[in-house]
Parts: sequence; structure tokens; C-alpha cells
Amino acid sequence: MTRLLLTGNAAAAWGARLAHADYVPAFPITPQTEIIDTLAGWIESGAMPGRLTMMESEHSMLTAACAAAAAGVRVFTATSSQGLLYAMEMVYAAPGLRNPFVLVNVSRGVQTPVTIQSDHTDVLAARDSGFLQLHCASCQEVADSVLLAYRLAERVRLPAIVNLDGFTLSFTREPVELPDAQEAARFLPPLAEAFGTTARPFSAGRSLAAGAAVLDSTAYTYFRYQSHLAAVAALQAWEEVSDTFAEQFGRRYDGVEAYRMDDAEYVFFLTGALAGKARGVVDRLRAAGCPAGLLRPRLLRPWPEAALRQWLRGRRAVMVVDQSLSMGKGGVLHGELASSLYGQPGAPLLLSFIGGLGGREIAAGELHEMATVARRAAEAGEAPPPRLLFTAGELRVVRKQQALAQVAEEEKR
Repeated sequence: MTRLLLTGNAAAAWGARLAHADYVPAFPITPQTEIIDTLAGWIESGAMPGRLTMMESEHSMLTAACAAAAAGVRVFTATSSQGLLYAMEMVYAAPGLRNPFVLVNVSRGVQTPVTIQSDHTDVLAARDSGFLQLHCASCQEVADSVLLAYRLAERVRLPAIVNLDGFTLSFTREPVELPDAQEAARFLPPLAEAFGTTARPFSAGRSLAAGAAVLDSTAYTYFRYQSHLAAVAALQAWEEVSDTFAEQFGRRYDGVEAYRMDDAEYVFFLTGALAGKARGVVDRLRAAGCPAGLLRPRLLRPWPEAALRQWLRGRRAVMVVDQSLSMGKGGVLHGELASSLYGQPGAPLLLSFIGGLGGREIAAGELHEMATVARRAAEAGEAPPPRLLFTAGELRVVRKQQALAQVAEEEKR
């Protein structure tokens, strides 16, 4: 075991290296580029066997990843933001081909307007594609999740996205414990061994899946539902994979992280690196007499519905913090959780808070305020309307910028 100070990007690269990824089709985009640059340096120096190919676009990158995975190669790639959206055709095609590989997404807001700061709009746009999704809250979790994602993906034959927050994690250095290469190989055997004797990689004369056209809805329905069942099966497979990982490396990753939830009445529900700050807020609320807790789904697809229902039964209120916005609907996580708890006995009040868009920091004081709002709502027995985390001061700044832009436009005339 080696302990290094790594950025989230470097941790992702180390995960790919320890997984013995054979092929890396790539296209650079901020804030993901450091991952590819790190892997390129290792491959060029011979420190990491394999091949990296720079493609002309993210669409080509994902196409190459699918093709290489079909040929029996362990494939790794990474993208972000518009890159993920540009590849969306292949993001939907890959799960249907049932070729497992790992794609790291470094979350970043999408245009318009253009930003290089982080939110979860990009990765949540892919939640219905069939890709498995693992969401990370620390650099340690990034490195470990790449290994976990490969073992899970190869178990159920679906590709997987490992998501980390841009800038907040991608360029933040944290201590990371890296397993020895031999230990990593013991957890993640070569791809041919992972497939076993009954499921072999693609060969010219013996294919497992092909991007064939179907001319009737019966066949289409059958194969689409097979992918869905494989994703559902990943819930049970995750338990076995995480158990094995915990036994070997001493770190356990449940599908849902629960922090101080035993007697919690007011629960923060969120994903990503914000969880670190939220844990500190939970501790301070506890010290002040408020029975707060935190629930964070590591697995976003498949959605751990049964575990979420069990954890939230009997709580008074849940503060859902979305770092994305589904236009015309609201917070994505809020909608997902509401559908899971609808009609359930003992279901708590759900409060929707939307923030962190375009990298806006969600302050600890705002999390404290959410708890105050949640306690009042529980006492009143009614959840308030969704709230956007945006202050009067921020509005004044935007109005000033708009006024300056208007003056500049008038001067041009």
C-alpha cells in the first residue's frame, strides 16, 4: 500500500493504471485533461503498458471505446460537460452493445452560458442511458471507484461512469492510499478471466453483441429490457463487489452512504464532494441539539430504491440538495427521491433546494439554514416550494453586470 497526495484527476488515472486498462481513446476537455495527460506520460515512458489514442472528438472517443471493449480489451476513457453531451449518441449505444468499460466524468456545467465550473447537469443527462453511475465524494473514493466500477461493469456487462466534481475534486489534493499492483490485480483479474468460460470477448467468428438494426418492436423491447435487468442486477452484484473490496483493502463502500443516521430526524440528501462539508454541518447541528443526518447515494444508476426507503422511513424531513436543474421540472434528485417515497408508510416531508449551479459554492451557513427551514416545515406539516440558493447580493451583482453590458451596447451604437 502506497500513500500519496493526489488530485482527483490523478486518482482517476491511478485507478485506470491499477486496473491495467489496455486502451485509452481520449479527447481533452477542461477539467478532465489532467487525467489523460497523466496516462499519456505513463504509457509513453513505459510505466503503464497499453495504448492511448487521441481522437478527433468525444463521439469518436466513445465509439472507439465500444469497439475496443467488444474486442476483449479493458478500456478506460474520460470526459466532461459538453464532451459527454457531444458523445451522447454513443453514450446511449454502448449499454445496448453490452460491452463493459469505464468512463470517468469530471462534472462541469453545460452551456448556455458557457462555464468551466462544476455542477451535475452533464452526468445526470446520461442517467437514462443504461450506463451504471458511481458518484464520488473524495479523491480516495475516486481511485477506489474506478476499480470497483470495472469489476461491477464486467460482472453485469454494462459500461460504467465514475463521476467526480470538477475543480472541487479534480484539482484538489488529498491523501490517497493506493493498493500495490499485485493486490489490485487480485481484486480485478484480467478481462478474459473476469468473463469466464461462458462469456468470451468478441471475435470475428463468434460475437456476443452487435449494433444490428431490428425491424420490429418485439426484438427492440426484448433487448432494451435485458439491459435494464442487467442494471437492476448490478444492485446485488454491488453488494458482493463492495464486500470483496472491503475484505481486501479495508475500505467499505455501500451503495448508499449513511452518516449519523441512527436517530436522525432531519436528513441531508445529496451527492458528490458537498458531502464532506455537509458532514461537518451535521456534527455542528448535533452539538446544538438538532438530530440531523446525511444520506448520500454512491450508486445513482442503478437507483438504490429499497435502501433509500429503508433509511428514510420515519424521518421527519429530508433536505434534498440538487446541483442540477431539470428545466421546467426542478431538481433531478428531488424528483427521483419523491418517486421512490410516494405512497410509502412513514415517508418524510421532502424539501427541494437547488444550488451549486455553475460552480457556485454552497456555504455551510446555507446548509444550516436548510435545517431551520426543515424543522419549521415538519412542525407545520407542509413542505415549502423549491428554493434556489441565490442571495440578494448575488442578484445585485448580476443586475450591475447587465447594466454595464447595456451601456457598452449603447456606446457601440
